[in-house]
Amino acid sequence: MNFEYFIAKRLIKGKEHKSSISTPIIKIAIFAIAIGMIMMLITVATGVGLQRKIREKVAAFNGHVLISSFDNNSSVESLMPISSKQDFYPEFSSVKGVVHIQGVATKMGLIRTENDFDGVVVKGVGKDYDWNLFKEYLVEGQIPDFTSKLNDEILLSSHIANRLGLNIGDKAITYFLKKNAQSNSKPFVRAFHIVGIYKSGFQDFDETFVFADIRHIIKMNKWQPDEVGNFEVFLDNFDQIDQKGKEIYENIPSTLDSQTITLKYATIFEWLKLFDLNIIGIIGIIILVAGINMITALLVLILERTPMIGILKALGSNDWSIRKVFLYNAAYLILIGLFWGNLIGISLLLIQDYYGIVSLNPETYYVSTAPTYINIGYVLLLNLGTMLLCITMLLIPSYIIAKISPTKSIRFQ
Repeated sequence: MNFEYFIAKRLIKGKEHKSSISTPIIKIAIFAIAIGMIMMLITVATGVGLQRKIREKVAAFNGHVLISSFDNNSSVESLMPISSKQDFYPEFSSVKGVVHIQGVATKMGLIRTENDFDGVVVKGVGKDYDWNLFKEYLVEGQIPDFTSKLNDEILLSSHIANRLGLNIGDKAITYFLKKNAQSNSKPFVRAFHIVGIYKSGFQDFDETFVFADIRHIIKMNKWQPDEVGNFEVFLDNFDQIDQKGKEIYENIPSTLDSQTITLKYATIFEWLKLFDLNIIGIIGIIILVAGINMITALLVLILERTPMIGILKALGSNDWSIRKVFLYNAAYLILIGLFWGNLIGISLLLIQDYYGIVSLNPETYYVSTAPTYINIGYVLLLNLGTMLLCITMLLIPSYIIAKISPTKSIRFQ
């Protein structure tokens, strides 16, 4: 058996330490490690969870990369149509990592009721539209069916529905201006049938978008049946969005433009990047505080065991061997703190994930409840990093053992 480990194990199991002066200090050190791990887990899980949730919401409404005509000039409304007869549609096989591409079109409209009205952007989607990312935001009713013949079904946000007093089954009378029309010309009128209500928690989108059959927009704009306003491209890995965005731009006709959502919503994604700095800063401070507490505990343990150190030196043990005894002891205390920290921290995250106890202001954070993301890789990395950094910090104070004289320490009281 390893000599240092054997001595450390006897110290850990010894009953005399339970009534010693080091007991409260050791408990404080363990408590600091546990609290630190809980805070680090919550910081990483909620920070990364918020980043992922906002990215998912932006992608659900826009895709990861948007392909449009240069003539649109970044307009919210689709001005110039694009033929769907493209080499990259319906499968973008020339770029790896593209999982789906869909054609959509948008048109400004005005929903009017007997008592109120509201401006909206009607987003026309077709049978190729992927609703999988959108289903979790459906709060009432059902997803419209645009796979067969043209119909008047629409999906409305809860924000617009509440403002206008509309419910499932109601008619939403919507007015659209004619393109290049004279001032006295009558607008297009559509009596849409509300079949579903969604709530994404992303205020900018909930205040704006209504989902309808793209064939309504094609008909009002007098486009060809095979024309769309723009294409939305979905990727399998968001971390490669900048690289894939360049590849997509290189593989589309020169008459078309492409833009990633990180550029279109640059303000939001720059704000999300600040979360990485906040997470690193918080973790650094927590590990520093926990390390200082462990240093204090180690120094107390060394002072308390000064006679034992003298005896071991007298018996021939070198300084590094004795230092390892106390480092083993400190590592055991750190493991206890990490165990309770992981147990409590992960439990709190699971409770938040299932019950959403902690709520957030959607106008500020774009989500109504604090999202969590628990990844075994992050958990293991936090535990391993905390253990290694704390042990490294303890190497310096453990050097005090080399200064202890055997003759004086044996008589130390």
